[in-house]
Amino acid sequence: MKHIIFGGDGFVGRHLAERLVQDGEEVVVADIVKSDLPHYARARFVRCDVTDPDDVMNVEIGQDDMVYNMAAKMLSPLQVRAKRWEFFWPVNYYGAENIMKATAKSGASRLVQFTTDMIYGHTVQSPQTENHPANPLGEYGKSKWATEQLAAQWRKQGMNISIFRPRLIIGPGRLGILEKLFKLIDANLPVPMIGSGKNPYQFISVFDCAEAARLAWKGGVPNEAYNLGSDNPPSVRKLLGDLIVHAGSRSFLLPTPAFAVKATLAAFDFINMPIMDPEQYLIADEMCIRETGKLKRELGWKPQYNDGAMLIAAYDEYRTKKAGKAFAHASAVAAE
Repeated sequence: MKHIIFGGDGFVGRHLAERLVQDGEEVVVADIVKSDLPHYARARFVRCDVTDPDDVMNVEIGQDDMVYNMAAKMLSPLQVRAKRWEFFWPVNYYGAENIMKATAKSGASRLVQFTTDMIYGHTVQSPQTENHPANPLGEYGKSKWATEQLAAQWRKQGMNISIFRPRLIIGPGRLGILEKLFKLIDANLPVPMIGSGKNPYQFISVFDCAEAARLAWKGGVPNEAYNLGSDNPPSVRKLLGDLIVHAGSRSFLLPTPAFAVKATLAAFDFINMPIMDPEQYLIADEMCIRETGKLKRELGWKPQYNDGAMLIAAYDEYRTKKAGKAFAHASAVAAE
């Protein structure tokens, strides 16, 4: 038996691959790119574009193999309205469809599929269990919700598909929308919040995501959907306030009328100058807490990282990279 990770060179996939390699498992990374990752010394790389059905079919899958789909287009970088469908759907939905077809054709029956908590849309009940109504607000969430419905069809044909709905994934090597926040703090500028900042904000560590995928395999790949999020998320105000103190910045938090900020962001989006994705700002002042009790009970999962520490670690990584670029630039100038 081997583990085949589509998108295995991506943010979550590479951490899952490394963990499985450390456990002595045979791992195949199927991705469109190959980075300089240490676990490739013991993992096999296969070039694969998940949007190409022939590419996916050419990945050798055995009947006993465990398949993971970590290939995805995320909300960052920002896309203008007219480009969102063609950016998200080919990978998120049609890529998943190609993987499910190839898995079934090979005779394999076990798949871990990552989607997103953005399938829920506006908060109807809090905390949000996996039974929360699904009403995605944009093409990213819609592509992932359609993928879940596709998985339901394949389950009826005998496949076991475990689905994970992560909150904003954070960890080494990825900044996304956080880079804008870090730049404000470095420049000692006000940090605006959408609303009062009293609502909680929940992350999920990339390491906790990889562990959840591993536990799904260990647990027999249940035909279930699971939320992924941290425990006891702090308020936006505390999360950002603690980061400003850690950074030694003179920035301060600026509460704003949520409706006015959302209207302004929507106006920029309408003229194809997006500042923030609608799927993010439309729920930014809501009680978006994803309840993870089901995953804990059924697979024995437990998050190992808290939100404040994750955000500070991301900021420290940002500063380290920034300092490295500055040093490289200074060295180049000195050498001229």
